[in-house]
This record gives sequence, C-alpha cells and structure tokens, in this order.
Amino acid sequence: CEILSSLPLQMSLYFNVYFFPFWWLITVAILYLKYPALSDYYKFILVTIMILVSLTELIRLYLGYVGNLLEKVPELAGFWLLTLLPQLPVILFLLFNEGLKIHSLERAVHIIFAAFLSFQVVAAFFTLKRMVNTLATRFRLTEFHRLEEQRPGPGISSPALGSSSRGWLGPGAGWRTGPEGVAR
Repeated sequence: CEILSSLPLQMSLYFNVYFFPFWWLITVAILYLKYPALSDYYKFILVTIMILVSLTELIRLYLGYVGNLLEKVPELAGFWLLTLLPQLPVILFLLFNEGLKIHSLERAVHIIFAAFLSFQVVAAFFTLKRMVNTLATRFRLTEFHRLEEQRPGPGISSPALGSSSRGWLGPGAGWRTGPEGVAR
C-alpha cells in the first residue's frame, strides 16, 4: 500500500485555506476604496471576478483536499482543472492589468496568490500523473491475476481448446457425455 498523496501539495492547500480569507478581505477593501475611480466596465468585471473567484476557490480547495488525501483521481483532476483554467488566468489578469489601478498591497497579495496557484498546478499535475500510473498498474495486475486464476492447470485438458475427445465438439454440435456419463 503505497501512499500516493503529495505532502507539498497538501501543505500548499493548507496554507492556501488560511491565506484566501486574508486575500479576499484585502481585495474587497481595496475594491471598495477604488470603486468610484474605476470605469463602468471595470466595475462590472471586478465584481464578477470577485464572485467567480470566491465560489471557485471554495470548490477548488475542497476538491484538492479530497483528491489528495483520499487519493481520488477525479477530484484531484477537477482541482487541477479549476486551478489551471479559471483561477490562474483571473489572478494574472488582476495582477497585470494596469487599467484596474492596482494598489501596492493588492499587488503583493495577488503575487502570493499567483505563487500558490502556480505551485499547485505543477504539484497537482505530478501527483495526478503518479496516481493514474499507479492505479493503471494495479488494474493491469488485477486483470493478470484474474486471467491466471481462470487458466487451467497443467495436465487438465481445456474443452475450449479442443484438445480432448470428450469435450465440446464445436459450434452447433452440442455436448457429449464422457465415460463417466457426465455431460461435458
């Protein structure tokens, strides 16, 4: 029983759980302060981003914990996809778009959050790859052992191979009885 979960990924998730409320409070506070100075479309974009990031982050962290600790591939794959697609591009947008009038404290927390996300994308990819390879190997070994159990032992003739005159005669021929009178 090899442990497939990743300790660095789990540590990153643990610290991310505590960092996210801090990031959220700072981002919302600075958004409140700079909201009147923003253009209308940036106001809409930032409010939409905050709602999207908040909901996605809760789901993403849950899937990361379940996928990594319980070694579940679908949950970890969902975590990886949610990290790679909506979260990382949104944080990079918040970090590098100068039209948002980025405050220095806001830039600092976005850099830390982007570092968490970048590390988690890489760590989750390698953890997911190791889990999938190990589960595929276990499946192949299970199938191999199942086939070995079904294979007849030495000295026993296999009716399916047609090596016995008392076995199956072929398609449409029916079954014959052996010298013991037992149908084979």
